[in-house]
Amino acid sequence: MALSFTSLNSGSNGNCYYIENQQDAILVDAGITCLETEKRMERLGLSMSKVRAIFVSHEHSDHIRGVPVIAKKYKLPVFITDGTLKMSGFSLESHLVKTFKAHEAVQIGDLEITAFPKFHDAAEPHSFIISCNGITIGVFTDIGIPCEHVIRYFSSCHAAFLEANYDEELLENGRYPNHLKARIRGMHGHLSNMQALELFCTSGTHMSHLLLSHLSRDNNNPDLVLELFKSKSQGTEIIVASREMESKIYHINAQPVVQSVKAAATKFGQYSLFS
Repeated sequence: MALSFTSLNSGSNGNCYYIENQQDAILVDAGITCLETEKRMERLGLSMSKVRAIFVSHEHSDHIRGVPVIAKKYKLPVFITDGTLKMSGFSLESHLVKTFKAHEAVQIGDLEITAFPKFHDAAEPHSFIISCNGITIGVFTDIGIPCEHVIRYFSSCHAAFLEANYDEELLENGRYPNHLKARIRGMHGHLSNMQALELFCTSGTHMSHLLLSHLSRDNNNPDLVLELFKSKSQGTEIIVASREMESKIYHINAQPVVQSVKAAATKFGQYSLFS
C-alpha cells in the first residue's frame, strides 16, 4: 500500500502537511485557513472527507491558525498535548480533543503516527512520523538542533519534510534585530541550511524524496538551498516546499533501504533531549 504526501503550505505564514494511504489521510498542523486548505486540496484532487485527524506539533500560530474551524466543520479529532492546547488560546469541543504520548503510535486506520519531542521555543513541541506497511514519512520542522530523537526518527524515514529555515550569511547580514537572529539560530530556534544538510547527508541520503520546508522569506533563497541539497542528493528527489502554494502530490510504493543511524549518532550525539 503506497503512501502519498504533499505540503499545502510551508513557512512562517502557515504550515500544513497532508499524508494519506488509499483509505485514510491526516493533516500535520493546520496553519492556513480552512477555506485555503480546502482550495488547495481541491486543486490537487484531494477531499477533506478522507481526512481522519489533525496532529498538532506546537502552539505557534503558523501551525494552528486553521485548526478550530477545520476540526469543527469536519468533526475531526485533534491530537494535541495538554500543554500545547493550553498555550494555543483556542477552545475545542471536548470530544474532539485527543492526547498523545511521545514514542507511542496512534492508529488512524492503517496509518501509525508517532510523535517525538524536539528542541523548539514552545510549550511541548513534537514532530511526527507516519508509517504504513513498512513505509515511513516524517515531518521535521521548527527544530533548534538535531537532538537524538530527531536523528533516530529521521534515519527511519523513506521520505521527509525537513526544515531548512535560513542561510547563515543572509541571516547575519539581514534586517532582523540581533535578539531575533539569536533566537532563530539558537538551541530552541530553527535549523539552518547547513544544519539540515548535515542531517540529510549523515542519515537521509537513502530517502526517495526530501521536501525542504519552512524556508524563511527574508533569510533564505529557494534556488540557493535547492542547489545546495541537489549537489549532495545521491538520487534523492529534492523539492522546495512553497510558502505560497501547495506542492505536487508525491508517492512511495516501494521500500527504499534505510541505512544505519550509527554515523548520525556519532556526529550529533552530544545533543540529548529526554521526555
